[in-house]
Amino acid sequence: MTILLTGGAGFIGSNLVRQALERTDDLVVVFDKLTYAGSLENLEEVKEHPRYRFVQGDIANSADVQSVFAEHQPTAVLNLAAESHVDRSIDGPGAFVETNIVGTFELLDAARAHVAKLRGTDQEAADSFRFLHVSTDEVFGSLGPEGAFSETTAYDPSSPYSASKAAADHLVRAYGRTYGMNTVVTNCSNNYGPFQFPEKLIPLMILNASEGKDLPIYGDGTNIRDWLHVEDHCSGILQVLKRGDSGESYNIGGNSERSNLQVVDALCAALEQELPNNPALGKRGYERYEQLVTFVKDRPGHDQRYAIDASKIERDLDWVPSHNFEEGLRQTVRWYLDHRDWCASVTDDTSRERIGTKA
Repeated sequence: MTILLTGGAGFIGSNLVRQALERTDDLVVVFDKLTYAGSLENLEEVKEHPRYRFVQGDIANSADVQSVFAEHQPTAVLNLAAESHVDRSIDGPGAFVETNIVGTFELLDAARAHVAKLRGTDQEAADSFRFLHVSTDEVFGSLGPEGAFSETTAYDPSSPYSASKAAADHLVRAYGRTYGMNTVVTNCSNNYGPFQFPEKLIPLMILNASEGKDLPIYGDGTNIRDWLHVEDHCSGILQVLKRGDSGESYNIGGNSERSNLQVVDALCAALEQELPNNPALGKRGYERYEQLVTFVKDRPGHDQRYAIDASKIERDLDWVPSHNFEEGLRQTVRWYLDHRDWCASVTDDTSRERIGTKA
């Protein structure tokens, strides 16, 4: 196969590139705009791989998309390109509409034309072409204290980010039904692991704590997320690409519900083991990382709880997560402490500032 992997220089995308090159014989063509959250440094270790290609381009730019389809003639598209930070979507929703909705449309329309052309020359290739769209559990809105999101849960997005992803999901399904394309949608829970841009909760807290800075938690810290190691997510995506049924959706979850406060407490405990006797704490007059915790004004429209029911992918595609949350979290802490040069190179002075307060 020739996989066109959009957003491949980002967090999940770069982990998926490495896993696809390790576990398949496919050619992987990364198509990425290289925004603030995407960096070629994330792909440094595969840049000489014989089955890796990189093309810089914008999925919302029709000419860019048509060009990469014409040059590489993909047999599958894995669409991971997205603006993904909820707080940024509150301050500037336009970029989310442009990339997540318009960009998905441009990819789908190019794929439709590509498949139509194949039908005139190679029906088997047309039938086997697959468009796999990677989405989020945030499209489902907020849960109460019980239950979990299934593939049939009604959409109820709360933020401009989740609304833009919901719209993209609907476009993918509509193109599958209207044009007879082989489309699949995955909805995942919160990812964590190496190469995540340090605006997100886990890397932000690790870096702040290592520098003796405050650990800001929104509201009262009781908001709950299901946490999924990025390597487990990537293995799930590859399994859906290989074995998922056309027109279906698959939830990919980590079976690891934790409140934000529980996550930060676990991070502090891991840091006590991985970075003890940190002089940055002493400068604040503190002895333990948990003393850095502070509560700040909640995010507007902050969903209370997400939980994924991943029984469908477990049952139908024989996929289960392999990472225990506590050990995966500790590995993640260790990775960020060992890669502070990477953190410095991909961020600037504003990357860890509080945003998303304009509502």
